[in-house]
Amino acid sequence: MNSIHDLQERIAAVLALAPVVPVLVIDELAHAVPLARALVAGGLPAIEVTLRTPVALDAVRAIANEVEGAAVGVGSVRRPADFAAAQKAGATFAVSPGASASLIAAAQCTDLPWLPGAATASEAMTLADQGYRYLKFFPAESIGGTGALRGLGGPLPELRFCATGGIGPDNAPQYLALANVPCVGGSWVCPPAAVQAGDWAQIETLARAASQLRR
Repeated sequence: MNSIHDLQERIAAVLALAPVVPVLVIDELAHAVPLARALVAGGLPAIEVTLRTPVALDAVRAIANEVEGAAVGVGSVRRPADFAAAQKAGATFAVSPGASASLIAAAQCTDLPWLPGAATASEAMTLADQGYRYLKFFPAESIGGTGALRGLGGPLPELRFCATGGIGPDNAPQYLALANVPCVGGSWVCPPAAVQAGDWAQIETLARAASQLRR
């Protein structure tokens, strides 16, 4: 079993791959591989597939097996069993909107790097006490945005946040300018209409633009 330090180093490496982590809700399994290939080609190799659809784990498995250069993870992890299911599907990291006591306990028994969610100083401090330095700040825009993150950076300078929730190309640069934000998560690089139409070229173009955002 890897130590929390080792797992944190691995999640840090994922968050350092690109300034944006695409957050995907995949409804049709056939979309998974071409969508991921377009994102990787555009310079966004770290991909979060949320566990919000029946095909999510199969999508993770397909991306892990067929898309060279992709670092695919699972999002919306809410139950302890999700860790094992994600790891079995080939995920390289897991992301949660928050951090319940049961999830914190389960994470100590898995070798899957975990990015737990925190929305308050108390939640961030609780996770820091468990050895977590990399957290998801969610839902970013509705809980204070860049102002809140700047405020948290004062008393908690060692923590780093992947900000997600309400972030797009217009406000992402403001988040990425903060010292405690190595990357942001967002879905704007994969518009549902483009996915449904199979317009992978458009998605690659959006991904390339996102990959160039200042960090």
